[in-house]
Amino acid sequence: MKTVAVIGLGKFGFYIAKSLSRLDVKVIAADNDEKKVQEISEYVDNAYIIDSTSKVALEEIGVYNLETVIVSIGENIEASILTVMALKDLNNKRIIAKAINSTHGEILTKIGAFKVIYPEKIAGRMLVKKLIDNMTVEEIDVSNTIKMLKFVATDNFIYKKISEIESEFENLKIISYKTGGIWSMQIDPFYQVKKDDLLVFLGESKYIKEFYKQI
Repeated sequence: MKTVAVIGLGKFGFYIAKSLSRLDVKVIAADNDEKKVQEISEYVDNAYIIDSTSKVALEEIGVYNLETVIVSIGENIEASILTVMALKDLNNKRIIAKAINSTHGEILTKIGAFKVIYPEKIAGRMLVKKLIDNMTVEEIDVSNTIKMLKFVATDNFIYKKISEIESEFENLKIISYKTGGIWSMQIDPFYQVKKDDLLVFLGESKYIKEFYKQI
């Protein structure tokens, strides 16, 4: 069973921990606020009151050598930074850290965060899906209004031709696909999507958002 740690149980962290608990995931939830820990303990078996900036405290609750840790500490930027540093020292692999502004995000990236998230831009539901699918879905901001979406072909697309898919989703454009380990930038409208192919779509954010719900 996959283990994911969620450090910081504000609204965003609480939602992530609760959502993951409904799936086949062992959740380790931690915060320095006793009330928040008590609330999440109704949903997860492993909830702890700790100072997450302490390597000793993190190690004691099992947050070391993990594949994925989510740091969702709120306004305390110092605690957020020190926590990420402690998690790196404990050999945690994918540290996904919440940032409250771009400067905070840049610092988190420089000290080793695998991915920096801004909750107002990325819904908790989408993050959970990415985690559980081992990052087979990736959303990339091209600009303020344009996004790319990369994902492994699901049953909705397998055996369909590129032209059929684009006709079905006329507001989006397939700009690349990967099959047999090879990326194709020259799109063949008659190519029939195979299992395990990677597809890359480009479109306006509002259409990508709606499309995401259907894949």
